[in-house]
Amino acid sequence: MRSRYSAFVKGHVPYLLQTWHASTRPATLELQADAQWLGLEIKRQGSTGLDRAEVEFVARFRVAGRAVRQHERSRFVREDGRWFYVDGDVC
Repeated sequence: MRSRYSAFVKGHVPYLLQTWHASTRPATLELQADAQWLGLEIKRQGSTGLDRAEVEFVARFRVAGRAVRQHERSRFVREDGRWFYVDGDVC
């Protein structure tokens, strides 16, 4: 989760796509170029089964001077020792 947040901050789209599970990964991804990332707070994390986990987080950023708060419960799956983002629910 933290590495994906860092990729959003740095605008590293290839990493975001590589760490997105193939079953839900979009063909392309465009980030808001003017986003100013302000922080990440991990609220909860834990296993939800064998090679499955959930992370609840709040990411804060600004776009065009406006504060945005993204609160999400994300689901991840581990395959061949690597974790992949599957999907998430906005809280």
